Amino acid sequence: MENFITLLIYIHAFFGGLALLAGSLAIASRKGKSLHKASGRLFYHCMLASAIVALIISVLPGHENAFLFAIGMFSCYLLLAGYRGLRFKNSTMNLKLDKLISLSVVLVGLCMVFMPLVFNHGLHIVLLLFGSAAIIFGIRDLRIFNKPESLRENWLRIHIGKMTGAYIASFSAFLVVNQFFHPLVNWLLPSILGSIFIAYWIRKSNHKKKLETEIS
Repeated sequence: MENFITLLIYIHAFFGGLALLAGSLAIASRKGKSLHKASGRLFYHCMLASAIVALIISVLPGHENAFLFAIGMFSCYLLLAGYRGLRFKNSTMNLKLDKLISLSVVLVGLCMVFMPLVFNHGLHIVLLLFGSAAIIFGIRDLRIFNKPESLRENWLRIHIGKMTGAYIASFSAFLVVNQFFHPLVNWLLPSILGSIFIAYWIRKSNHKKKLETEIS
C-alpha cells in the first residue's frame, strides 16, 4: 500500500511541476496567441491531474490531509470554471454543467466548514478558509449565471480570474509543502502577486473595451 501511495505522490509532484511551468509560461506569454493557448491547455490538464491525485492521496489511510484535500477540491473548481469561462463569449450557452459545478463547490464548501464541527467538535482553520471561499465563489457564480449578457461581457475576467486563482493555489501549495519562506509568506506571497496580476489584466481589458466602445 505504501509503495502505491509513494507512486501517487510522485505522479502528483510530476504533474504539479509541469503545471507550474506551463502556468508560468501562459501568464508570461501574450494573451490569445498560440503559445498562450498551448501552455494554458497544458497547465489545465496537468493541474487537473495533479489535483485529482492529491484528492486521492488526502483520503487514503494514514495519509489523511485536510490541507491537501482543500487545495485539491478548490483547484479542480477553479480549473473547470476558468476553462469553461472561455465559452461564455459565445451567444448561445448551455449553463447546466456550469451551474452543477458551482452548486457542487458550494456543497463541498459547506462540508469543509461544518464537518469538523460535527466529527471533531471544533473548527479546522484550513478547511474553514477554503470552505468559506468555495461557498462565496459558488454563490457568486450561480448569481451571474442568471445574467447571460453579463457573462458575455465579462468572460475574459472570469477566465483570467479563475485560471490565475488555480495557479495561485498550485504555487501556494508548492511553497507551503517545500517551506521555502516563513509560513505566512508562503501563504500570502502567491495571493498578493496573483491579485496584482488579475487587477492589471481586468483594468487592461476594461480600457480596451472602453476604446472599442468609443470607436464604434
